Amino acid sequence: MLDQLESGPWPSFIKGFKESVNRTEKTMIRGVLDQLNFSYETRMGYWKGGVVGVHGYGAGIISRYSMISDQFPEATEFHTMRIQPAPGLHYSSKALREVCDIWEKYGSGLLSMHGQTGNLQLQGIKAEHVQACFDELNQLGWDLGGAGATVRTGASCVGPARCEQACYDTLGVHGKVLSYYADLTHRPQLPYKSKFKFSGCPNDCTNSIQRADYSVIGTWKDDIQIDTQEMENFIEKKGIDYVVNNVISRCPTQAITLQGKQLVIDNRNCVRCMHCLNVMPKALSPGKERGITLLVGGKGHLKVGNMLGSVMVPFMKMETEEDMDAFIELIDKMIDYWSENGLDHERIGETIERVGVHQFLDAIGMEANIDMVAHPRDNPFFKADLTHSPEAA
Repeated sequence: MLDQLESGPWPSFIKGFKESVNRTEKTMIRGVLDQLNFSYETRMGYWKGGVVGVHGYGAGIISRYSMISDQFPEATEFHTMRIQPAPGLHYSSKALREVCDIWEKYGSGLLSMHGQTGNLQLQGIKAEHVQACFDELNQLGWDLGGAGATVRTGASCVGPARCEQACYDTLGVHGKVLSYYADLTHRPQLPYKSKFKFSGCPNDCTNSIQRADYSVIGTWKDDIQIDTQEMENFIEKKGIDYVVNNVISRCPTQAITLQGKQLVIDNRNCVRCMHCLNVMPKALSPGKERGITLLVGGKGHLKVGNMLGSVMVPFMKMETEEDMDAFIELIDKMIDYWSENGLDHERIGETIERVGVHQFLDAIGMEANIDMVAHPRDNPFFKADLTHSPEAA
C-alpha cells in the first residue's frame, strides 16, 4: 500500500524514507515502513509510550515502542529526541551538519524541521543510545526541548534580525524567557503543556494566537509612520487606482483616505491588521512607541476544542532588561495560579474559561480592561450547517 503513495504528482515521504534506508543502511526505518504498511491494512496504530530519558532530565524524549515487535522486530523502538533550536531558527550550516552526523551515528538519520513549537525532531533512536547521543549534542551547546507537562520549547520569528516590521527583539526575549523557564522545560511539574511564541508584529508569523498559551506579539501605541517621498514614489509607480483598490478599500475599518498623493490614516480606528504596511513597506512603518501585546489561552483541540488567545495586556514596553523582568514576573503569577488550580491535562486557557476571567485577574493582581475581548476571538474554525442551505431546501 505504501508504494501507491509514490505514484502521485507530489513528493512522497515514502520515497524519501526508502532513499534514506539505502543511503544509511538503517534497518530501523525499514521496520517502521513495514509496520506503517500493516497499519494501513488494518487501520490501527501500534505504537505505545513508555519512559525514556537522560540523566537529570524528566522530559524531552518522546518514547515509542512497537506493540507488534514480534512481527516487525526492526521497529521495536523508535523514540524521538526533541532538540531546542536557536531563537528565530537561525542556524549555521556547520551546526546543522554536526547534528546530522551525530544523529546518523546514534539514530535513524531522520529529522523533522520543525515541530509545531519549533523543535528539531530527531526521529528514531533506541533507548540504549539516547544518553550518548544527548551527551555529544550537549557538548556542542544543544539542549533537549520540552515534552509532557512542561514549558515547551519556544518559537520566535526572525524579528529585527531580518524584518523591518519587528516592534521588539523577539530573539532576545525568546532567549531570556526560555532560559528562565529551563527547569520547567526539563522537569514536568505543571498540569499540562505550556507554550510561548514570540511574533515581532501583528503579522504573527509564529502563528501564536492559535497555538500558544502565551502569545507575545509586537505592536505600537502611536501613529503609523509615513514616508511622504516613498508614498509619492509608490503612487507614481503603481498608480492611484492600485492604491485605492489594494490598500484603501481593503482597510477593515476604513481608516485610510487619499489626499492628493498622500495617505491620511485615522490611527484611532487602526486595528493593526498590517495590510497597508505589508503592501507599502517603504512608505509605511510601525509607530515609534513600540512594545508588545500579550494574549493568553491559545491552544489546539483536545478537551474543549480550539481556542484563540485573548488579550491580557494590551500594551507593555519590551526594550530593557527591566521590561523583560516585569514580563516574566507577570507570567510567573499566571503559571503559579494555573499550577495550583488547573486540572490534569488542562491548559491555562481552559482553566480561565472554567473559573472565569474575573477570578483569574483577581488572583494575578490585574484590573479588568476593555481590551480583554474573548468573543468573537475564540475559535479559528467556522462550521456551516449545510442542511439549511438554499440548495438543501
